[in-house]
Amino acid sequence: MSETATAKRFGEGVLSRAAALIYTLLTIELLLLVSIVPSLAGLVLLDRDAGNVPLAAACLLPVGPALSAAVYALRRRSRDLADLRPAAAFWQGYKANVRGVLKIWTPWLAWLAVVGVSLANFGAAGLPGWWAALLVVVAVAATLWVANALVITSLYEFRTADVARLASYFLARTPGVTLGNLCLLVLAGGVTLVASEAALALLAFAMAAALLRNSRPMIAEIEERFTR
Repeated sequence: MSETATAKRFGEGVLSRAAALIYTLLTIELLLLVSIVPSLAGLVLLDRDAGNVPLAAACLLPVGPALSAAVYALRRRSRDLADLRPAAAFWQGYKANVRGVLKIWTPWLAWLAVVGVSLANFGAAGLPGWWAALLVVVAVAATLWVANALVITSLYEFRTADVARLASYFLARTPGVTLGNLCLLVLAGGVTLVASEAALALLAFAMAAALLRNSRPMIAEIEERFTR
């Protein structure tokens, strides 16, 4: 058997590919955890009190760039098993996207902090009940928007204003993506309520992978219509 044939067959088995995928996911999860250590430490130390909502939002600032780097690394995962470099791809994505991600992530967190404080003090404000429901709906819509914006910023070099417009456009344009991300949001909220923020952090790589998978129709249309 020639060396070329042997090289071609090496690593093409199911077990080899499964091992490579597991290695990639575990590496990305480890780097995600390293990147969000300040967030986890801050959230663990904070009491679950309404007055700490702005501080909790501030603690979540590192999460945006870390998720973006994970999406970037997963998208660029090499099919060549001899060229597995998920750590290099993660840090490349982190450095390339951190500024762009923070431009969309920071205003979103600030808005969530406002909503959280408003809901926590809703009884004292004397506002009608439908106003609280409206705040929740707007917060959910903003979260679905930032999910789209995070994927777009992670994979493409658009201006922040264009990212904002595209993220809004695809909320209605790709309802399957929006519904899938809504399911992820419900799952993340459920894990946090039942377990803790730390438990959700341990599933961060799975959340990033699911977000990328959900976004495939949006990614396909962006590449077809907006990157050529």
